[in-house]
Amino acid sequence: MGCSISGALASNIAVHYKEGLTHGFLVLNSLDGTPIAEGDLAEVVRGSQVTSHLVHHFKDGSLQDETTVFSQRATFSLIRYHLIQKGPAFKHPTEISVEMASGQVTVRYTDDKGNEKEESEHMKLPPDLANGMVLTLLKNVRPDGPLPKLSFVVATPKPRIVKLSVSSPGTDPYSLVGAGRRAIHYVLKVELGGVTGVLAELLGKEPPDAHIWITSGEAPTFVKSESLAYFGGPVWRTELTCPVWPKAAEPEKKGMSEGKP
Repeated sequence: MGCSISGALASNIAVHYKEGLTHGFLVLNSLDGTPIAEGDLAEVVRGSQVTSHLVHHFKDGSLQDETTVFSQRATFSLIRYHLIQKGPAFKHPTEISVEMASGQVTVRYTDDKGNEKEESEHMKLPPDLANGMVLTLLKNVRPDGPLPKLSFVVATPKPRIVKLSVSSPGTDPYSLVGAGRRAIHYVLKVELGGVTGVLAELLGKEPPDAHIWITSGEAPTFVKSESLAYFGGPVWRTELTCPVWPKAAEPEKKGMSEGKP
């Protein structure tokens, strides 16, 4: 199954808070606050292996479906990753799969002419590869410790590895039922390195920074993110949401229930 990752392949992010059985509800907005998709995040754990499944269903019928399998022994380690993005919300329908054990990375996409293409490579994947794991890793970063630099596979459409440098300008305020709270604000910057010229030509400009907010305390958790939908695409905001129940029908007036006018 390729699920056994040796210590030499582990990331440098220590496990302080193990992931457990989870089902959370998310809303995806444009930066002007317009809701564009509703989402579910489900996590199941078997031994030290976690399977995280994040699905966004868009109002225009588009789909974003992301599955991440990772281990959480002493440190977090990616095992495999699979992302599907298709529908009107995405300029080019894309599917990315990553297998850490074999180093196989495959990108399937549709080009500007509607032709289906595939780019498949055996790559030397770094042990700190963070696809699908960024939120988990940031929950385990010590606020008073050094901030990590992570690796990330992107489709340009050819698969490439970029570095994400993490910084924090401090904490930002938010409220919960009117009560003030604060969340740690992390900024993730894409370091293009030696592929700057190639990506600049593809993107037209340097990609914007991603912003992620994590609460601190005895149980750190995700609050909000603002990040690229895909390389060269718009920035979308992801936030937690909760179910909304239909309003109960108002009881009929006594006179009407007795057949009186």
